[in-house]
Amino acid sequence: MTTRPAAARPSVPVLSEEVADALDRGLPVVALESTIISHGLPRPRNLQVARELEEVVRAGGAVPATVAVLDGVARVGLGKEQIERVAADPSLRKLGFRDLAPALAAGASGATTVSATAFLAARAGIRVFGTGGLGGVHRGWVDVQDESADLGLLARTRITVVCAGVKSILDVPATLQRLETLGVGVLGYGTTRFPGFYLTDSGEPVDWTVDSAAEVAAVMRAQDALGGLESALIVANPVDPADQLDPELHDRVLAEALAAADREHVTGQAITPFLLAYLTEHTQGASLEANLAAVRGNVALAARIAAAFAPRQA
Repeated sequence: MTTRPAAARPSVPVLSEEVADALDRGLPVVALESTIISHGLPRPRNLQVARELEEVVRAGGAVPATVAVLDGVARVGLGKEQIERVAADPSLRKLGFRDLAPALAAGASGATTVSATAFLAARAGIRVFGTGGLGGVHRGWVDVQDESADLGLLARTRITVVCAGVKSILDVPATLQRLETLGVGVLGYGTTRFPGFYLTDSGEPVDWTVDSAAEVAAVMRAQDALGGLESALIVANPVDPADQLDPELHDRVLAEALAAADREHVTGQAITPFLLAYLTEHTQGASLEANLAAVRGNVALAARIAAAFAPRQA
């Protein structure tokens, strides 16, 4: 690994002019991850979705801040050419929080996952992050003890994450228990049930329900007033029932996917992309459409929450 001289390294992260100006003026800003652009969607649809999500944020009265690492520089807020590069470059790595320091030191480029995006956004002073679904505790944890880095990072990062729950390929009850242990607050948005990513309802309850962006902003302010642990707040926003994946199809294909992974001895970091790809293929793309519907809804809600929380309006 070749490193750059310390004097050549910019401050971390580097903010776009638009994002820096918005934060300086107290305007609402919403962080967006970049792995959905680089690794989550086929080309050229990935670029179309990246642009669409930024427009959804703007329509909600906030400034979008897509996050990525380009040539060893952690960037919060990407320009047009930078987003096009993330969408087009197949060599971009997938970077979690633990990968950030090696990537910056080596001058590498990569798209940021939930953990890396949440960290860099919080470092920049952004309080709201819109994404699809969180990582969590994997099925069979007793045997392999596989848990997403998202959970530990969110336990020590003050940011509000709007999501459609955790990916349904995971152990949802165990993930909720783990979030409780870590002190990460969970709010159901307009629901008493924890959403299941592709599904409106995972079958698990939530302890607290809010019905407006203003209520979420009030919880965020209460977090700040309390002080203490710098933990995140999860706003679990269910996909519209009309847009969810058919539950029977979901359960059948997921069972087949888990069996296929076991037969092919797929483990570790490879298991999540394997299962998600299997669902996409064997639902004829219906799982991908449900995912995108969830992301759009989450990003729109994130913009409204950021606007309700910000000192000033755009």
